[in-house]
Amino acid sequence: MTHERVRHTECFTVVGNHLAQHRRLSLKAIGLAVHIQSLPDGARVDIKTLAAQFPEGEVSIAAALRELEAHGYLTRRRRRLPGGRIVTQTTCHHRPAGAVAGRPGACRPQARARVGAGRRHPDGPSPAPAHEAPPPPPEAPPPPPEARALLPEAPPPAPRRTAPPLPEPRRPESAPYGAARGFLVRLRRSDTRLLLSEGDVRRLTPAVAAWFERGASPEALRNALTANLPEPLTRPAGLIGYRLTALLPPASAPAAQPPPPRPPDPFQECDTCPRVFRAPRPGGSCPVCRAARDVERC
Repeated sequence: MTHERVRHTECFTVVGNHLAQHRRLSLKAIGLAVHIQSLPDGARVDIKTLAAQFPEGEVSIAAALRELEAHGYLTRRRRRLPGGRIVTQTTCHHRPAGAVAGRPGACRPQARARVGAGRRHPDGPSPAPAHEAPPPPPEAPPPPPEARALLPEAPPPAPRRTAPPLPEPRRPESAPYGAARGFLVRLRRSDTRLLLSEGDVRRLTPAVAAWFERGASPEALRNALTANLPEPLTRPAGLIGYRLTALLPPASAPAAQPPPPRPPDPFQECDTCPRVFRAPRPGGSCPVCRAARDVERC
């Protein structure tokens, strides 16, 4: 093989031989890596966008992206935008840390030296040998222990945030689970995107019952769950669970119970007449006899 070389002065991309001559990457992954390295910052390199530009399908492109990620040429991280939307941020590494001479996927200068060195043609001179690349620069020696002690320590990784548990009723034996389940099933009438699976309804029912137990009306709960929905809404169950936890109203104080009614006095017999009247203790006269005595005194 011989090269007809042309010096590019515009619209070109520099690709390292550690990628172009990688021993473990497939040709599909190498070509995809070259395409990604030629794109500007901010370009979309998700599976659907790449599948719309090239004849390969989504499954083939996804496998190539996993190859590049496994060999250090891509890093993909998921992060949440201020509006609640979750996106994948891709970083393209033009020369990963492991892509150095002497390691898998490194350049092979001896193979490049043999390019064009074939058998002499009987009717003409042999082609000129290819130019050999300069040897890689020697690696810098590690810093002495004194200098390593002065280097700043890497910050510890941030702890992974876990979602708080869903609220539950304080009195499960009397919680309105039936009304809570019906509310979640009918929630799709407000917005068709809020269609929940059977497992999601079963998991979120105690949280809705806790809202009803605290005095929230179905209309107030519907407004809290369906107001200002993000675009696009990819995980409706996760959004509903977050709002049920973050917007839980405070528990209302129990109403004061009235004192029990005082029992009436027992019946007693009058000492003067055969009438019966109510009095706390036996003995004495009934109200009629007492009134008659008062009249006689007057």
